[in-house]
This record gives sequence, structure tokens and C-alpha cells, in this order.
Amino acid sequence: MLVNATHMLQSAEKGHYGLGAFNTNNLEWAQAILTAAEEEQSPLIIQCSMGAAKYQGGYDVVATIVNHLVKNMNITVPVALHLDHGTYEACFEAMDAGFTSIMYDGSHEETFDINVEHTKELVKLAHQKGLSIEAEVGGIGGTEDGVTGMGEIADPEECKVIADLGVDFLACGIGNIHGLYPANWKGLQFDALAAIKEKVGDLPLVLHGGTGIPEDQVKKAISLGVSKVNVNTDLQVVFAEATRKYIEAGKDQQGKGYDPRKLLAPGKQAIIDRTKELMTEFGSVGKGWE
Repeated sequence: MLVNATHMLQSAEKGHYGLGAFNTNNLEWAQAILTAAEEEQSPLIIQCSMGAAKYQGGYDVVATIVNHLVKNMNITVPVALHLDHGTYEACFEAMDAGFTSIMYDGSHEETFDINVEHTKELVKLAHQKGLSIEAEVGGIGGTEDGVTGMGEIADPEECKVIADLGVDFLACGIGNIHGLYPANWKGLQFDALAAIKEKVGDLPLVLHGGTGIPEDQVKKAISLGVSKVNVNTDLQVVFAEATRKYIEAGKDQQGKGYDPRKLLAPGKQAIIDRTKELMTEFGSVGKGWE
């Protein structure tokens, strides 16, 4: 049975560790992430972007896959299914499909007032349904589902306004970007993070664009109040590398090596291995029932 993400993130905030929120892109992805969580006894947030949900056939397909895998794989750790970077409309679709947590990304709305208005409405509805909700202040850099941001630094006062609406966790731009980081990236802005944390108190904060941030910076961000670290590109890269190695070795042409169950196996294992490494880095190993 899926749960919402509120309790697990509150525990992470109090315990000064981070929880990985790992994006799923297909059946193998979800299986791999769940396998890693069970083996490491780590709470887990599986999240899905609007684009990845469309690719898989819809939000209800994603929810069905994750629900049945949790049951049939005998997963014993808490698992939340979270909508990543949802529009106002997408949040309603995900809630109706059975997601247990949503993110409304109002950072790209025409005005901050619209972000506030929509967040307030969605907080009320999500909580009525027993779901957790994440909001965002300050656009995250890079491109996510066709929306490009320049890595804005969130205004601490705006963060407090959104926090006071009752959101369960908050994404705030501190110089982080989606995708791979360029060579001239300036790094996370920890002064901004500290200022935001001072305004929002014990509210768990979210670090988007977790791929490629040096481990010491991730750990420092966690020490300053980040409780949720989003990971997508990282797992895509290791999956692609393992698949490329399999094909370049000619294994797809040996026997029934073309069978998708064999062809995808190295990439799936790479996702498991990398997810376990990141759970160790974030400090969530063994925290399954805190």
C-alpha cells in the first residue's frame, strides 16, 4: 500500500538525512528503484514527470504499475508515488489516478499571486484526500518537460508565503538545474538556502536537479535543511552506459541476447546499483520505519 510522503520527509528533516526521490520512466525503472529501496531498507519516493507519465500511457498506468509492484515484490518499506513538476491541471489528473503525493510547480506562472492562489487551493484538496503536496518558488534551471529555467534564486520571503499555505515540503531554487551541469556552473548558493530555511522553520526542503552536484555539496545542503533530493538524469545515464556496453560487446547477437529481458537487464542492474549508492550518500539507508 502506498503512503504519502509527509511523515517520511518530516523524519528526514528531524534526522538530518535526505530521501532520494527517484523518477520512474517504465516498468524496469520502477522495479529497479523498488528493489534498491527494499535491499537498503530505505523509505522511497517514486516520482513521475508529466512527460514520463504520457510516455507510459497515463497517470493511471503509472499508479497501477507501482501499486502492483509494491504488492507483488513484497516491499516492506514506505513508498510514496509523487507527481514531479505538475501543472495545475496535471495535479488533478494525478490525484484522480491514485498518486499519493503531488507537486504543483507554480514557479512558471505569470505572477507569484497565481502561484499562491493555485497552491492554496491544491493544499486544501490534497489534504482532504490524505495526500502530501510540494510547491516551488524560484525556477529550477535547465529543461523539464519542455520548460526551461535559468536557475533562479528563490526569494526567502516568497518561500515563507508559500510555506504558510500549509505545503508539506518546498522546492526552492538555489542555483540548481535539471539535467547535466555545465563546466561553468557556479555551485549551490548555500547562503540563500540558509536564509530560506530560517524563514520556513522545520518545513522539509527539496533539492531538484540532483544529478551531477558534487557529493560534498549535496551533503552540505542536507545539513542545512534539504530533506528530498530529486534524481532522474543520473539513472538515465547509467542505464544508457550499461545498455551501450552490452550492445557494443555484441551480446545482443549471441543466442537470444536480443530478448528485451536480457537486453534491458544490465541497465536495470545499473539503476539498482546507482540508486543504492545514492541512498547511502543521502543517509537514508536503514531508515525504513522511522
